[in-house]
Amino acid sequence: MMGAAGAGGAEKTYVEDVFSTWLYTGNVSTQTITNGVDLAGKGGLVWTKARTTNLGHALIDTVRGGSSRLITPNNLAADNPNSIAFASNGYTLTDGNGYTNGSNNYASWTFREAPGFFDVVTYTGNGSNRTIAHSLGSVPGAIIVKRTDAAGDWQVYHRSLANTEYMVLNSTAAKATGGTRWNSTTPTSTVFSLGTDETVNASGGTYVAYLFAHDAQLFGDGGNQSVIKCGSYTGNGSASGPTIDLGWEPQWVFIKCASRTSGGSTFGGSGIIMDSMRGIVAGTGTKTLAADETNAESTENNIDIELTPTGFKLTSDGLFGNASGGTYIYIAIRRGPMKAPTDATKVFDDVATSGATGTVITTGFPVDWQLCKDSRSGSNGVFSVSRLTGVSTVNSDVNGGFMRTSSTAAETQDTATRYWDNTGYRIAASQGSNDSIYWNFRRAPGFFDVVAYAGTGANPQVISHNLGVAPELIIIKNRSTSANWAVGSVYLPNAWNNPLSQILYLNLTNAAVQEGYIHSVNSSTFTQVGVTVVGANGNNYIAYLFASLTGISKVGSYTGTGTTLSIDCGFTAGARFVMIKRTDSTGDWYVWDTARGIIAANDPYLLLNATAAEVTNTDYIDPLSSGFQISSTAPAAINANGGSFIYLAIA
Repeated sequence: MMGAAGAGGAEKTYVEDVFSTWLYTGNVSTQTITNGVDLAGKGGLVWTKARTTNLGHALIDTVRGGSSRLITPNNLAADNPNSIAFASNGYTLTDGNGYTNGSNNYASWTFREAPGFFDVVTYTGNGSNRTIAHSLGSVPGAIIVKRTDAAGDWQVYHRSLANTEYMVLNSTAAKATGGTRWNSTTPTSTVFSLGTDETVNASGGTYVAYLFAHDAQLFGDGGNQSVIKCGSYTGNGSASGPTIDLGWEPQWVFIKCASRTSGGSTFGGSGIIMDSMRGIVAGTGTKTLAADETNAESTENNIDIELTPTGFKLTSDGLFGNASGGTYIYIAIRRGPMKAPTDATKVFDDVATSGATGTVITTGFPVDWQLCKDSRSGSNGVFSVSRLTGVSTVNSDVNGGFMRTSSTAAETQDTATRYWDNTGYRIAASQGSNDSIYWNFRRAPGFFDVVAYAGTGANPQVISHNLGVAPELIIIKNRSTSANWAVGSVYLPNAWNNPLSQILYLNLTNAAVQEGYIHSVNSSTFTQVGVTVVGANGNNYIAYLFASLTGISKVGSYTGTGTTLSIDCGFTAGARFVMIKRTDSTGDWYVWDTARGIIAANDPYLLLNATAAEVTNTDYIDPLSSGFQISSTAPAAINANGGSFIYLAIA
């Protein structure tokens, strides 16, 4: 999608306008990828890799055209398949070539040309020291150059290396000195320099250069945020590796070892590509692809990272990512969306289905958190699955971490997910042909965020988040050991900025209790204490944060009347999802949704705190255009006269 017009006619640009990771299954024919990136009008690069077979990476850009393809790790000249037709919202694959559209699972990374982000430049070599103009509008952080008319290795410039040094993308070699690559000259915001080496500037040779910006603060609502950074770090050889502070959470990370020493010899490493769509899992299991290999996707490339709200952290001592004393360069791209949603259907979807295993469920957005009652008439309870803690992103059942909202149990690895991609998921074997309900949430500013963190035992421990506003509802679960689900809300007594704040437990019916576990909440952090429920040292946690966003969601409270009660959420077409909990006395966690029915008659409900089957013969809530209505027949757990209640509603 195009950047929106801002004040004074200035165009606002966001990371979702200029970058996309897209997962798809090839069909050996034609296929349209609608990723929202304007390639036809703005230009850019599509970089594709088969994930489930041994084929190289295919790079096709708009400047050279959709029928000119480069393959890494090959050093060969460009070839000319009939590959891609570029469009204003993505591209179409026009053949069944195995590199981009065979019978495999694929990942494609689309980089749109934009000042402060990315540029594509082609030129003809002259064999003499020279400069090449570019349109990046800022000093490049990294440059990849490839000769296109003849064989030649992929040359890499990076701002963290000296301007006399280079690396080779299609090799594991360490950095090398070669002033004839960049003419020993640092690039500027308008040009980059070339020497006489044939890999970058042979007389009469043709070349393409891909330029990546660094920390150009031109994006977002105020045009003052960056979406890409190029930097370096030193490995420590520990499973608790360096933490890289980017100032934002990345969605795509490229890491390459520039130099490490072992036994008196110097080594480099593969250029490893990781992204959150395929899976950067909090803990272990990061899915990797190597730019210098044809190998299929792996979790064993001597590297593991996990994402933080402000960057990423190395979580293994693998040689390609964290050898002691090793120097590593990286390129990182910010997670999106950066824009607050204006359409609730783009961030929440409720799906009632009894589809068979493998049935495609289309949400229209990538799911970040899923709650599912996998048999509405059964007694399994509701399971919780998060992209950050591992899901299947290939067309098969693969183990991922899940927990039950009615249970204190730690996270369990099981085949609870199947092929989560950009627009939905497929029904896993464990839910196939069951009468199931899925509640699907997407992270988005002002609405919802997910944070995976490790407890330190500190009292207090400050946790960063990317909700962009102060959360009004926080749900936290210990993934490592048995513990209650802690729930804090601004609508509980002594809420938030008070160490005596009250909390609820999602898996229990209890009234709110004064624990002080979650407090000091603001638009970028929240504070919790070092106890098992929310912050024990060495335990891993997942936190779900919600806020009220006009026309999208409402976190609120009400006082029961025992009579019909209208809850105004500021919506225009009613609530599609409603969760209610009594706070001053015991009461279940009730959930209704429009997929099963919020109507002027009986409305099926489920309980998050219980394994009980769905109840279908009650009429406790009714539709209301501005929100929802609580009926006079509702029990004390929903509408006791004088009782206190909190709720979450989504339009």
